[in-house]
Amino acid sequence: MKTQIASLALAGSLAAALAGLATSAAHAEDASKEKCYGVALKGQNDCAAGAGTTCAGTSKVDYQQNAWKLVPAGTCVTMKTPNGMGSLTQGPAPV
Repeated sequence: MKTQIASLALAGSLAAALAGLATSAAHAEDASKEKCYGVALKGQNDCAAGAGTTCAGTSKVDYQQNAWKLVPAGTCVTMKTPNGMGSLTQGPAPV
C-alpha cells in the first residue's frame, strides 16, 4: 500500500514538473510576440478578447478596442488602423 502511494506521489510530482517545463517553454516563445489591442479584423482576434467576446474569432467589429491579436514584439504601437494606432492596453468595448 505504501509503495502504491509513493508511486502515485512520484508520478504526480513528475507530471507537475513536466507541465511547468511546457509552460516555461511556451512563455519563452511568447516573448517574441505581444498582445496588440485594436488591430484585429472582425472575427480574427486571438483568444481572450474583452467584454462581448468569448475567445478567438469572436470580435464583433473591425479594430475592436478590447480585442487583441498576437503580433511580433515591438510592432504593436506602430500598426496604423482607421481608428488610430494599435495599443498594448485594452480599450473600451464597442457600444
